Amino acid sequence: MTDAHALAVFAVRAETSRGRLHPEPEAIGRSPFQRDRDRIIHSSAFRKLQYKTQVFVNHEGDFYRTRLTHSIEVAQIARSCARALGLDEDLTEALALAHDLGHPPFGHAGEEALAQAAAPFGGFNHNAQSLRVVTLLESRYAAFDGLNLTWETLEGLAKHNGPLPHPPAYVADYDARHPLDLGNFASAEAQLASLADDIAYHGHDIDDGLRAGLFDFGDIAHLPIVGAALADAGRASLDMPPPRLRHETIRRVINALISDLLAASRSRLAALAPGSADDIRRAKTAVIAFSAAVADANQAIRAFLFARMYRHWRVNRMTSKARRLTEELFRMFHGDPGLLPNEWRARAGEPGSARAAMIVADYIAGMTDRFAMDEHRRLTDIAISG
Repeated sequence: MTDAHALAVFAVRAETSRGRLHPEPEAIGRSPFQRDRDRIIHSSAFRKLQYKTQVFVNHEGDFYRTRLTHSIEVAQIARSCARALGLDEDLTEALALAHDLGHPPFGHAGEEALAQAAAPFGGFNHNAQSLRVVTLLESRYAAFDGLNLTWETLEGLAKHNGPLPHPPAYVADYDARHPLDLGNFASAEAQLASLADDIAYHGHDIDDGLRAGLFDFGDIAHLPIVGAALADAGRASLDMPPPRLRHETIRRVINALISDLLAASRSRLAALAPGSADDIRRAKTAVIAFSAAVADANQAIRAFLFARMYRHWRVNRMTSKARRLTEELFRMFHGDPGLLPNEWRARAGEPGSARAAMIVADYIAGMTDRFAMDEHRRLTDIAISG
């Protein structure tokens, strides 16, 4: 638990939490945000992340990141930065661990396919799905659906990318029952968790891309931040083997991004001089941020990864199959909800309806890569029993 005396004045404080939608007695020895983190870690959705694609489909190799290892890396970066800025570490960690709970199988390919298939019925959004998971779909408690997380954690999940003047349907519906102040920024803890996500995937996607041979050291030498990190790593040992050079480079990239984030955020905080967490929420711009130069560098890194990794022909082949498989699962289940397992079929309603589309999207989004492929085979291979 974060020491209350070490918290900055603008940090969220556990003792003034706005509580839970369904009141519960608090746990002795654990803050409300520690309890949120523990509920997230013990959830079914969190465990499934170990078999959900980050970039490479799970069976492509044991060393590539999955949604689970990505989430753990985000949490490590976020918690370390939270301590440096005097923020509540437990809330920051909870948000980092929960931010990808709504991702469907097969990474962004699966999300794009599900969003397109569900577009006539309201679409699909993984951030909204994360909120749906923790407020509705997890069914572990007798007294309520979801995990009954604190207001502060739900606010941070809903506003993962900033204020939501036009929220997705489920976020708007939930906000009508339990207002999350969608028009303002989230807490500094939530803003930090979001940027820790950027730092983690820049680092590990370069690492995985090098490991997979999608590009080499020469290809990244021109990139801002990355090129300087590579050169500095090379100077550490003139005969360093490639695996060590890769690791030495990546840790320097992550360190450079973290150092800039902390310096830029401290500067913004000093200029705003917030006296409370609500002052952070009411600010006109985000207060946890990179400097302008590093924000531009991040865009250049992102553009490189998009062109040389996410659209590499080897990745394109995987994503093409993943999109097709996801679309076919949606079409089959939506057209005939009788194919769904009993607990899902009972909620799906009429074939082709908006209700069926929502339930089918929930079902598919909750699948791991492996289960989605197995389910597709069960539905399309007449030699396999149901």
